[in-house]
Amino acid sequence: MPPQPKKRWESMAKGLVLGALFTSFLLLLYSYAVPPLHASPASMTPEDTAPCSPIPTESELVTPTNGSAGGCQPQRDIVFMKTHKTASSTLLNILFRFGQKHRLKFALPSGRNDFDYPAFFARSLVQDYQPGACFNIICNHMRFHYQEVRGLVRPNATFITVLRDPARLFESSFHYFGSLVPFTWKLSSQDKLAEFLQDPGRYYDPNGYNAHYLRNLLFFDLGYDSGLDPSSPQVEEHILEVERRFHLVLLQEYFDESLVLLKDLLCWELEDVLYFKLNARRDSPVPRLSGELYRRATAWNMLDARLYRHFNASFWHKVEAFGHERMAREVAALRRANERMRRICIDGGQAVDAAAIQDSAMQPWQPLGAKSILGYNLKKSIGRRHEQLCRRMLTPEIQYLMDLGANIWVTKLWKLIRDFLRW
Repeated sequence: MPPQPKKRWESMAKGLVLGALFTSFLLLLYSYAVPPLHASPASMTPEDTAPCSPIPTESELVTPTNGSAGGCQPQRDIVFMKTHKTASSTLLNILFRFGQKHRLKFALPSGRNDFDYPAFFARSLVQDYQPGACFNIICNHMRFHYQEVRGLVRPNATFITVLRDPARLFESSFHYFGSLVPFTWKLSSQDKLAEFLQDPGRYYDPNGYNAHYLRNLLFFDLGYDSGLDPSSPQVEEHILEVERRFHLVLLQEYFDESLVLLKDLLCWELEDVLYFKLNARRDSPVPRLSGELYRRATAWNMLDARLYRHFNASFWHKVEAFGHERMAREVAALRRANERMRRICIDGGQAVDAAAIQDSAMQPWQPLGAKSILGYNLKKSIGRRHEQLCRRMLTPEIQYLMDLGANIWVTKLWKLIRDFLRW
């Protein structure tokens, strides 16, 4: 006999109450585990102890680490400012593999899989941090705080980040994080993104919970005020500051070309930058932004648009200096090597829906209320030579962090709660 409506509602009510209790318990535990760090950079005080490396002067911020000249040495000290929805999880996997291969020291987050984002980064958020400690690689999500990060790495560390067309990034962020931003709950149409872009000011609350995900997210991640007037001189000042601080700004749309430039900058081998696309979203039934909606999304994220235009231009200057013919050869070699690894490693040769992933160790983290992120099945018969590399290339971020020794108990507990409540 089908369940009675009253019992069904009672069951749903019990589930909601249980979920609220679990979530409250989680937040209470986390409040004791991690100190509040939502202060702005200007109000944060430096530690009394000497940092790992002295803060360089403005003229010293960006100097070539390696380059095309012969005799370069592989660079092993790297800061990756991991932006959201920019193929950064794929780049993270590359850095995890390199660091693990060479037994380098990672600055790992403690409790969660990020450094208390969206609070500003602080050294005390690093797992087992001791004053004066030095690290080789910092690469998990954070809200960037240059002085705090600089104090954890050596003076010759290479700083990199990755950007994406702001309209496309906004579209991806809206679909991935939208359900976590309460003001989007007012949207009633099937195409919520299009409804929002018709009149963003009607819905957007800059002080709302998680509002930062839905306007100028790149600017926010890099540590700046994402609500600045686009005509403010501060915008250009911040963009030039990013240029001084970062040795290379990669572009998601030209990921292979970006990796070739990165390989050259770091003096790495081709195998070091091989990749499979991780954390990719299943195609949405709602059409991609185009025409007027694309223009509206760009205008809504004008700070990010100015940032992207600047580094799109500088990126192609770097390609010009590298040589277009040389770039074409190296991109072709990278794609051939990636295709070879795809045939060796991936069962079925392509990404699959979460429900089709057979090994839980290969299951990527999913957005709340949806299973839209694709993953892979590892082939069962892989030769000894490639078995370890294949597994590492396909391992999602959360599982890889645990493999590296990160104690991300809050993330694991939240996953258990979500699995229990089927969120």
